[in-house]
Amino acid sequence: MVHEAMLVSFKDEMLDRISLSKAADVIEYLVVAMARLPIEEVRVLFLDSKNRLISDEVVSRGTISEAPIYPREILKRSLALDATALILAHNHPSGDPKPSENDIDATLRLVKAGKELGLTVHDHIIVGREGWISLRDWVEFE
Repeated sequence: MVHEAMLVSFKDEMLDRISLSKAADVIEYLVVAMARLPIEEVRVLFLDSKNRLISDEVVSRGTISEAPIYPREILKRSLALDATALILAHNHPSGDPKPSENDIDATLRLVKAGKELGLTVHDHIIVGREGWISLRDWVEFE
């Protein structure tokens, strides 16, 4: 319990200093925020045109093995916030960050729909206790 309280405190400090133009800072923040969660959680970092953070929001919570990713709801929230870009992230409580076919399919649907609205999906990061994976390294976003 104390360890988790320390992580929450550290996460808030990181959010205050995070530079979203540095991938390492984003990854560090997401690992601290999500890697040890007991259930899957989908989070979106909504960004402005200069990649400054507008909002960091949990958009879905699931079970120990899955959480739904709803591109429509993510895009709706992006438009409401006047975001021009986003970073999608979720955790794998199993510890293994390897993406599932559903992870890849949902990401590609979001990228495609986002383009139609002028919204850039910079990446989808999957984190776990064993590390992290950038889906941009696994599949072509274009």
